[in-house]
Amino acid sequence: MSKSGSLIPSGVLITGASSGIGEYLARQYAAPGIRLALTGRNAERLEAVAEICRTKGAAVECHTTPVTDAGAMRALILDFAARGRLDLVLANAGISGGFKDWSGFDAHVREVAAVNIDGVFNTVNPAIEAMLGQEASPLLGQNRMPLRGQIGVVASLASFLPLPGAAIYSASKAFARVYAEALRSQLAPKGIGISSICPGFVVSRMTAKNRFPMPFLMETEPAARRIAQGLAENRARIAFPWPMLAVMRLLESLPYPLTSWLLSRAPAKE
Repeated sequence: MSKSGSLIPSGVLITGASSGIGEYLARQYAAPGIRLALTGRNAERLEAVAEICRTKGAAVECHTTPVTDAGAMRALILDFAARGRLDLVLANAGISGGFKDWSGFDAHVREVAAVNIDGVFNTVNPAIEAMLGQEASPLLGQNRMPLRGQIGVVASLASFLPLPGAAIYSASKAFARVYAEALRSQLAPKGIGISSICPGFVVSRMTAKNRFPMPFLMETEPAARRIAQGLAENRARIAFPWPMLAVMRLLESLPYPLTSWLLSRAPAKE
C-alpha cells in the first residue's frame, strides 16, 4: 500500500488491453490474487498479454467483446463482478486515424465515435451499476477511506484542443474527460472513485501510424506506471507529461482566433 493508502484491487477489468497503454496497465496490475478481465479486438495479441500476466500470478480471462456492443459489455461486466469483487475498471479502448477524402468523413466520424464515446458509456455505466451493488473495501481508496470501486476513463491531452485533422478524436476524448470529471462528484458520496486519464503521446500501435513530430513522446511502461499511481491516489485527473500539458493549457488560454491560426499551421493527422 502506498503512503496515501493506495488502491489494491482484486478484480480489474481493462478494455483495449491487447496493446499500448491497456497492455501495460494489465502488466502493471498482474500479481498473485488478482483477477484480470481483458478485452481487445485481436484475440491473438490479447492472449499473448494474458500469458505475460499469468506468469506474474494473476488469474486472467480474455474477451473479444466489442465495446460498441452495449448489451454484451453490460453482461460481461456484471458477470465478472458477480464472480468476485470488481474493484477497478479501466475504459481504455479507443481508436484514432484519419480519412482519405471527404467522401469518407461521415463514416470515419461515426466509427471513431462508436468506440471512443459509445464504448465509454458501455464500459463505465455498467461498472457503476456493478460497484453500487458491492460493499466498500478498506483496501481501496485514498487516506484509507473505503471505496466500493474505482473507474479510470482514458481520454487524452488532445481533449483540451481541437487538433488538426483529428476533429472527432479530439471531440471524443473531450467527451471522455468531461464525462468522468462530471461524474466524479456524483459518485464520491456513493463510494466510487472515478478519474479522467489524459496522456500525451505514448508509444503504441496508434501513435506508430503518425507521420508528424510527437513532442515529449513517452514509452508505454512508464506511462502505465504514472496512470496506476494516479489511480492509487484517487486523483480526479491524471494528465502527463507536464511540459506537453503546459503547452496545451497555454494554447487553450490564448484568444481562440490566435489558437485557431496556430493550429491550422500544425501538421495534421492523415
